[in-house]
Amino acid sequence: MITDPIFYLVATPAVLLMGLSKGGFAGLGLMSLPLMTLVISPVQAAAIMLPILITQDVVTVWAYRHSWDGRNLAILLPGATLGIGLGYVLASQVSDAAVALAVGVISIAFAMRRLVVERRGALRPTRPGVVLGLFWGAVCGFTSMIAHAGGPPFQVYVLPQRLARDIFVGTGAVLFAAINWVKVPPYVALGQFTRENLLTSAVLFPLAILATWLGVLLVRRVSGERFYTAIYILLILVGLKLVWQARAVI
Repeated sequence: MITDPIFYLVATPAVLLMGLSKGGFAGLGLMSLPLMTLVISPVQAAAIMLPILITQDVVTVWAYRHSWDGRNLAILLPGATLGIGLGYVLASQVSDAAVALAVGVISIAFAMRRLVVERRGALRPTRPGVVLGLFWGAVCGFTSMIAHAGGPPFQVYVLPQRLARDIFVGTGAVLFAAINWVKVPPYVALGQFTRENLLTSAVLFPLAILATWLGVLLVRRVSGERFYTAIYILLILVGLKLVWQARAVI
């Protein structure tokens, strides 16, 4: 187990942000890994976070167990599984920075367009299409495996459907719970689940559970319309963060 107090000073806000993200404020969690990499390696940070994510998934899926869209999951999950496999195979050949840049630009363009268009008048909700769903599901799985950025592709596909707030959050909760379990075998194969990393994750479990419940409670206090506006704004901020992150590397 990591015993350095500096690590926990950084890990605490990282886990809190991830919990709020899991609770429904999608996008905040993207700051978690960069925070942790200030004091440990990116590989170790990812290995410590995955068991925490799985623990938080249990809370979120339970909270939204009656609120999810089966058609979206049936379309997205096969694509996400394929994307994770591609991410595992191509991990050494694909630049994290290039993936982050592409996801960032797409996120900013999509969210800004939606905000501008919807202010002119409500758009008719779209239907979940199979081809687009498989594509964005694959992108979601791939970016989750390569750059830990699976949220924006999910949002690009699902947000135009204008699902009820709880259905939107619940669908994402179930999807990413499944994605995180699919990612376990590749992490095991890469030897990232060491005793030190697993014990460190376990120490952070109580905070992870508390933060996720806090996110759920806060989301349920926000009206559906304001919730969607907040998600679009968060998506723009996440996109800017990804572009800046990539700029610093490329």
